[in-house]
Amino acid sequence: MATVTSTAVTIPSFTGLKATNGTTTTATRAAAKSAPLAAPRLSIKASLKDVGVAVAATAASAILASNAMAIEVLLGSSDGGLAFVPSNFSVSPGEKIVFRNNAGFPHNVVFDEDEIPSGVDASKISMNEEDLLNGPGDVFAVTLSEKGDYTFYCAPHQGAGMVGKVTVK
Repeated sequence: MATVTSTAVTIPSFTGLKATNGTTTTATRAAAKSAPLAAPRLSIKASLKDVGVAVAATAASAILASNAMAIEVLLGSSDGGLAFVPSNFSVSPGEKIVFRNNAGFPHNVVFDEDEIPSGVDASKISMNEEDLLNGPGDVFAVTLSEKGDYTFYCAPHQGAGMVGKVTVK
């Protein structure tokens, strides 16, 4: 979450002062005493306006960024276990899922054609079973648009229980 910090500083302005010959009248003094100080109020309004613009810009950036956000799933746990981390998660339609090789490779990501929403072609969202991510940090990314549950697995390690599930809400 982004935090916006703003500080307003009011600097007095002397541009409206006029030099006099040293004589003042009672009317001038009374007018000076009763005249409200407008400069600080204007600077406060300007400061609030600046803060409002900054907040609006931050909110717009967050909305745009949320559409491009991605969830990262590690292939292999940090202790070397054959698992997807996390193995069960949810995403929004159109949210990118990045599968990153972590440990115990080689790995791949294959969506089970019998456990995905009707009408979705598993071959279009899966890696080929023969393709493998061999190096640390190698990635496979997919974006799912149809709502429902999708089960996926690592073909070389499916028998060892390397299976996961994503729900598109």
